[in-house]
Amino acid sequence: MSAVTNFVGDFLNNIYRPSVEFSDIAEILIIAFFLYHIILWMKNSRAWTLLKGILVILVFALIAYVCKFTTILWIAGKTINVALIALVVIFQPELRKALEQLGNKKYLSGLLQFDDMKDKKELFSEKTINELVKASYEMAKQKTGALIVIEQEINLEDYIKTGIDIDAFVSNQLLINIFEHNTPLHDGAVIIRGNRIVSATCYLPLSDNMDLSKELGTRHRAGAGISEATDAFVIIVSEETGKVSIAHNGQLVRNVDGEYLHNKLELLKIGNLDTGKRIKIWKRGGRSDEENNIQ
Repeated sequence: MSAVTNFVGDFLNNIYRPSVEFSDIAEILIIAFFLYHIILWMKNSRAWTLLKGILVILVFALIAYVCKFTTILWIAGKTINVALIALVVIFQPELRKALEQLGNKKYLSGLLQFDDMKDKKELFSEKTINELVKASYEMAKQKTGALIVIEQEINLEDYIKTGIDIDAFVSNQLLINIFEHNTPLHDGAVIIRGNRIVSATCYLPLSDNMDLSKELGTRHRAGAGISEATDAFVIIVSEETGKVSIAHNGQLVRNVDGEYLHNKLELLKIGNLDTGKRIKIWKRGGRSDEENNIQ
């Protein structure tokens, strides 16, 4: 028995136990945090499918190494540098979107103050909220399609430049007239900054999310796309169904009523609008609301 005890004691004494300091723990946590978010980003984007394709190639290369396929290994070794450049090109849209989302994080806003070129954002008034709600549901009754983008912290100047300058106070009559069928300004989005309509017929990036419902058209995909790329709040009126939807931070909420929209705009005005960390589609309609997690 004593021999067993001595053996166990010697074994435990010979186990290598590295000294762990606070900096080591902090480093592990930071690496784990970044790895978790990289994996989460890849899983929620097309990069996950591309990664699976890369894993298949790596498995094939491993088999070639085990079986000593020297010619295949030589070709793989010569093309590795080209492959790395090709990966950057292939993943370019996903990498750009990931960097944009990183820059959109609220905890960076206090550290990086590069908005000196942007005028101080004017908080929109209660009158503007009422005009937006009234215009949205007047157009919904007539099944007039509309796409209204409300600028927040992120400057939308690049998208404003794609449209036609308006620079007028928000009014329901003006919005209805802009989106009226067969008028020069009805196609595209209206961008609002503070209490003013700054531009119309603006082009927006379309969401490339394959999980979006097939029944959603270009207008909804553009609204979802700008909400994924920026922190803008988007009001979408469907031309086909006459329903009003909203999009914010990649969250698309379909078929909202006037009270719901008014409350969201009130929260947006005071900077207290709740946003989901995951991109979702919510379809309102009583207690049996449908929720689908998407990219």
